[in-house]
Amino acid sequence: MFVSDFRKEFYELVQSQRVLLFVASDVDALCACKILQALFQCDHVQYTLVPVSGWQELETAYLEHKEQIKLLIKQDDDLEVPAYEDLFKDEEEDEEHLENDSDGSEPSEKRTRLEEEIVEQTRKRREQREWQARRRDILFDYEQYEYHGTSSAMVMFDLAWMLSKDLNDMLWWAIVGLTDQWVQDRITQMKYVTDVGVLQRHVSRHSHRNEDGENTLSVDCTRISFEYDLCLALYHHWSLYDSLCNTGYTSARFKLWSVHGQKRLQEFLADMGLPLKQVKQKFQSMDISLKENLREMIEESANKFGMKDVRVQTFSIHFGFKHKFLASDVVLATMSLMESPGKDVSGMDPFIQALDSLSRSNLDKLYLGLELAKKHLQATRHIIASCLCTNLVISQGPFLYCSLTEATPDVVLFSKPVSLSLLSKQLLKSFVFAVRNHAGGAWLQEGRCSTKNRRCKLLPLVMAAPLSVEQGTVTMVGVPPETDSSDRKNFFGRAFEKAAESTNSRMLHNHFDLSVIELKAEDRSKFLDALVSLLC
Repeated sequence: MFVSDFRKEFYELVQSQRVLLFVASDVDALCACKILQALFQCDHVQYTLVPVSGWQELETAYLEHKEQIKLLIKQDDDLEVPAYEDLFKDEEEDEEHLENDSDGSEPSEKRTRLEEEIVEQTRKRREQREWQARRRDILFDYEQYEYHGTSSAMVMFDLAWMLSKDLNDMLWWAIVGLTDQWVQDRITQMKYVTDVGVLQRHVSRHSHRNEDGENTLSVDCTRISFEYDLCLALYHHWSLYDSLCNTGYTSARFKLWSVHGQKRLQEFLADMGLPLKQVKQKFQSMDISLKENLREMIEESANKFGMKDVRVQTFSIHFGFKHKFLASDVVLATMSLMESPGKDVSGMDPFIQALDSLSRSNLDKLYLGLELAKKHLQATRHIIASCLCTNLVISQGPFLYCSLTEATPDVVLFSKPVSLSLLSKQLLKSFVFAVRNHAGGAWLQEGRCSTKNRRCKLLPLVMAAPLSVEQGTVTMVGVPPETDSSDRKNFFGRAFEKAAESTNSRMLHNHFDLSVIELKAEDRSKFLDALVSLLC
């Protein structure tokens, strides 16, 4: 759908209707949903919210509500798009109608007119087939690579801004939506910095608008700040030591899966002059004198150890005087709630729990998500260490491959697509650093991927994890090569489709992320062989 004026061509059309809102299982989508919910509440718009995790659920939900859905189609002659009735006209009915009209008994003038109608119908059908052929070619080129554009939450916030209904909460949800794209490595660093600049201007505008003394000093005030902070996961809610060990950036650069890496971490802490007693206790309990200069100390030592990007542009939010959260912390917490294997002890659905955690009135759910995020990060570190130390990452020629088994500890946490994608990307980054910095050529076994073969660090990764033991299925994800100039385009969606078609593999392409599939475990061998042949 092409929309040039989002306000007139979208919001004003649905404002007077009852809206059916489909929301994907994605943090950015949740944030966009929260903004839309707030707008609907302002304008008294009735809506039905339906969470969908994939194409099958979307189709099922559509069929359940299709009687109430209005189809709005505008013909655009400039784009040479056929009219709705031409696209969906039943050709057999046309032919039957023409045949019934020409029974051989009509006058010659009528037969001539019918012949002209037949010629015209034939011409229209030919033009329609040509248009559909061009459409297939264009869609193939368009869908060959998968990539992400502007955050959905940012688009919804722009709408709220145009309507002059943008609130602090909406701005924060837009920030979290953008940060979700950055955490999941879905956009380039340049795109992230550009969008941060856009949101920073909105933050400044809101700060000036809310500068009255009563608001800034109230117990339940909300303050959003732009800052350069450390890219250490959850360090405000964890110990500094645990955060350093479980953050993907520092874990990969220190190579903490090795004894040498552990020694380098100790040297790093010693270079900063931080006692182990301080860094291993909760961040909030550290000496104030150390916390005041912590960012500068870490950045100075990080430069010595080759970590020049340890600080990143981000945003934080204060709820009152006690609660402070970085945008990346909220992303990890919400994602962990949404990707949890089942319902919590209260029986609440993970989607609803994740959606609720974005509201400042449900901070207890957000703190629960932070604890789940810590478990996810620790499990990620342990699995990466196991994969690298036991040579589970093998070269298949055009790509690297790693498969987890049911016996892998905490593997159930990575059966969902987002969690497995994050694990795969972090494993590939760690593998690249291991290959790049290891001296000699014997780190990985012969016939698998010798470090003498520098091409290994330029390869993409395909990773599989068990999904259902009873049904014999695995979740498989493909991530593009880890390079500094990566444009974040993923080609595995089309490649998976072609490999499954050529081998008749039982594959389910159900997720909105096309690089994630469900595959029968017994078809995995022939599927991988076909994928190797396709990508060679």
